Amino acid sequence: MPENQEISLSEPVVAQLSAPASAVRARVVKGSAILLASTGIVAAINLSYNVVMARMLGTAGFGHAAAIYTLLMLASAITLSFQLVCSKYVARSSTLAARAAVYRGLHRRAWKVGVAMGLLLLLGSKSVAGYLNLPSRHDIMLLGLGVAIYIALGVRRGKMQGCYEFSGLASSVIVEAGVKFLAAALLVYYGFGVTGTVAGVVLSLGIAYLVANPGQSFRRAERSKLSAPLGEGLQAALFFTGQVLISNVDILLVKHYFEASQAGLYAGVALVGRVVYMLSWSVVGSMFPASASSSHEKAGQSVLRTSLILASGLTSVFVFMVWLAPERLWTLIFGRPFLLPTLSSFSSLVTLYAAMTGIYGIAVVLMVYEMSRRVGHAGWVQIVTGGMLAGAIAIFHHSLSQVIVVQLVLMGLLLAAVSLPLWLQWERAQESFERFPALRRIRRVDEEEVIAEFLKGEFYHHEFDPFRDEYRSLVQQPVFAMRENEMRRALLYRRRGKLWRELPNDTEWWEIALAPGELNRIRAFPRDDWRRFAKDGFFLVHMIGHLRQALASSADDRLIRKLRDVQADVRAHRVPNSVLLIGQNDVSPMTVIEGNHRLAAAMLLDERAAAQRFRVYCGFSQKMTTCCWYRTDLKSLSRYAWHLFCHMFDDDDDSVLRVLREAPPESAASSVNAAD
Repeated sequence: MPENQEISLSEPVVAQLSAPASAVRARVVKGSAILLASTGIVAAINLSYNVVMARMLGTAGFGHAAAIYTLLMLASAITLSFQLVCSKYVARSSTLAARAAVYRGLHRRAWKVGVAMGLLLLLGSKSVAGYLNLPSRHDIMLLGLGVAIYIALGVRRGKMQGCYEFSGLASSVIVEAGVKFLAAALLVYYGFGVTGTVAGVVLSLGIAYLVANPGQSFRRAERSKLSAPLGEGLQAALFFTGQVLISNVDILLVKHYFEASQAGLYAGVALVGRVVYMLSWSVVGSMFPASASSSHEKAGQSVLRTSLILASGLTSVFVFMVWLAPERLWTLIFGRPFLLPTLSSFSSLVTLYAAMTGIYGIAVVLMVYEMSRRVGHAGWVQIVTGGMLAGAIAIFHHSLSQVIVVQLVLMGLLLAAVSLPLWLQWERAQESFERFPALRRIRRVDEEEVIAEFLKGEFYHHEFDPFRDEYRSLVQQPVFAMRENEMRRALLYRRRGKLWRELPNDTEWWEIALAPGELNRIRAFPRDDWRRFAKDGFFLVHMIGHLRQALASSADDRLIRKLRDVQADVRAHRVPNSVLLIGQNDVSPMTVIEGNHRLAAAMLLDERAAAQRFRVYCGFSQKMTTCCWYRTDLKSLSRYAWHLFCHMFDDDDDSVLRVLREAPPESAASSVNAAD
């Protein structure tokens, strides 16, 4: 690449970098697995390190060491800003020269900033030591060297993250933790005390920096100029300033307001509780480059869903394990003298703290996702929350448990604040559906006629075995009298009550005419069986290719076996002749709620003729987006869960029989005969 050619990394990713959603999900899961394994190793090393230091230094010495290390964590706002920006730009670059240009430019800047920060810490060491009640200032001065190295290390790790070199990134973190543990243990053992722990940290950062070497390919790459929007760096700096403020201000304030033994005890609670936050970051580390390198919004949302599931699952499991842990376990780990300063149960403090950091970890997943897609406002939200947190702890610090409860409340508010914009954005995206040509409505239909058609298609299922013989004529030859309508509704609710109750109350049913070209607006019902073939979404025209391929391969799959059987029945005209759809209006997509298999089977046989093979009913409502079968989101799923709770005992056999016993089956049969 010519020396004077400028690389603009703010443009969208080149086409070859936009992977399908399934490939992006796989990359996130694989990267998360590697980083999760390394996080587990690092967490074990750090826990051992802190336990050993707590035992060797005592509560007061451990409190001093924790406060000094927290200063390094405050500097990590700059380190992680460089890492995030480097990762994002490297992931978006399509050539080695472009990636090398990103790395070189940010690496030089990082060293300049790191040296400046180290000098500031050196000059202000006396004031810092006085505020934190430290016995001397020389440990702060030594930490200044570590800060300079640490900031430059962020760029090297960002390069590995952006290049998906998760194994190298994991090795760098493990080496840092291992060297810190061994060096600090030896130095403290030989009498260097808190200074030994600081020297061990500085040594570990230096070795980790060497291990994260970018390699010969980056050094030999053609040199180019880097053009980077200022907003990206400022966003990252704001975000991580807020993050380190939220993550560490409690340690510093507890050190200031509480006596040394209580501060040391709180540091022990925090080191256990923050393991769950480390687990969340193992997910974030793989999510960020995968989301940043994908230009498709659908793939990005898939990355976020996968990441939230992983982070929430890890958080829940860890908090549950901490809650189960007995008090004697913490006594065994830390020693009884270390736990004496607390008036509360150490287990309860750790559980509360882990729950708080777990909530914050999920919020971080959402904020980092926003940053990977665009320049957002997550940094300002965290800065404001961090300021509120410092003020709240300054007011409410009667006990350690009160300090944690204050953080728990604010982290819940932070999660709500960062969730709402994404939720509203997705709401707007869902409402801006692709518009289709207006449907042709044939006639308005009563709900009872639709229920009768629905029940015809469902009556072969085993749930109706106790009723099939007696009520066959009621189902197959419906008469729309009030009593018969009640009986059919009760029978349908035996299997599909959970579905029907989700439809809005103002749903209007129409028989419609579908032209052959209008099948492209129909989506399959979002069941587990269909999800395996929904690689490009639930629209049937997109799924047919995957289904046809599976049919041709003789795949032993439940859905494929079912479609083979239904295809034979469609050819022989042995299937019900109706299909039920739901939608918002005449120009919106429609979802099949009854007739998935027969409509798909008909399309597999003859896609053009499938539209005219069935009588098609569609329920329309502008509120259809509240139905989880039409749109699956937090609001619709919450509504579904509430309905499940309210009607959990309504659709069993006894409930159905109570309705049916009010009128004997003969009355239904006689009504049918009279109508004939």
